[in-house]
Amino acid sequence: QVRLVESGGGLVHAGESLRLSCTASKIIFSIYRLAWFRQAPGKQRKLVASISSGYRTNYEDSVKGRFTVSRDNENKTVYLQMNSLKPEDTAVYYCNAEAPSGIASWGQGTQVTVSS
Repeated sequence: QVRLVESGGGLVHAGESLRLSCTASKIIFSIYRLAWFRQAPGKQRKLVASISSGYRTNYEDSVKGRFTVSRDNENKTVYLQMNSLKPEDTAVYYCNAEAPSGIASWGQGTQVTVSS
């Protein structure tokens, strides 16, 4: 069973930065599409950023130019560097790993809170 463990969340002020990490186990990490989603209170979970096995990246419009997704296949870790954070970025952030078969796994989530 795939296991994803996120870390790096916390409480920051607007304009500050955070880096989220998600480390996987029991998968051939390099072939997976990896993504970060977020879910704010009372809202649906939404895609924030993704990175393919070929390192192609995709970002939700509101985070373009502020967030960067990257992956380290050797250490089975995906990162989300978040700069210039805004209060509207406050949410629980989830790591997602999708196999070529389409089967996806989720991490437990990490809270990011941005105060104004």
